Amino acid sequence: MTRAEPQSVCQTEAFKQLSADYAAQASEKGAMIPLLQKTQEVFGYIPIDSIEAMARIMSVPESEIYGVVTFYKQFRLKPLGKYLVRLCDGTACHVNDSMVLQDILTDELKIPAGEDTSADGLFTLTPVACLGCCSLAPVIMINEETFGRLTPQKVWQIIRRFRAGEKSAETPSGGH
Repeated sequence: MTRAEPQSVCQTEAFKQLSADYAAQASEKGAMIPLLQKTQEVFGYIPIDSIEAMARIMSVPESEIYGVVTFYKQFRLKPLGKYLVRLCDGTACHVNDSMVLQDILTDELKIPAGEDTSADGLFTLTPVACLGCCSLAPVIMINEETFGRLTPQKVWQIIRRFRAGEKSAETPSGGH
């Protein structure tokens, strides 16, 4: 099962409110970035539909909005996975083979080449400059949980634990 973008976010109640915000701020200089931030806050990413609507409502080319979205690393054009895996690549983690862990995570999470989210939509892998846990190097965070002093075996165990939790959540419990 893969996670798919809704047919059209433009038909949601949340988007109707965003459209009103786009219209209200259309003529304000510098409004685009805050409006994109608000859009991402609502949906978790910037849906293509919202770029098209924003361009139409604000009378700016779609390419201009798309250029802003792709320029700033804070913006995403695809939804995040349920589990955000942040892999530290700070100095302490790097010298302790964080890039080996990145290869293992990419393979274990089944992340397609050139992508950052697993095909099943559960995991998004993102390298970060530093997680501030140098004494635990190498380190990953999955959502708000930190895992340190990692080895390839520990990484496999951690990911399998999260996957097992997903499978048990899908299995209906027996009645008494």
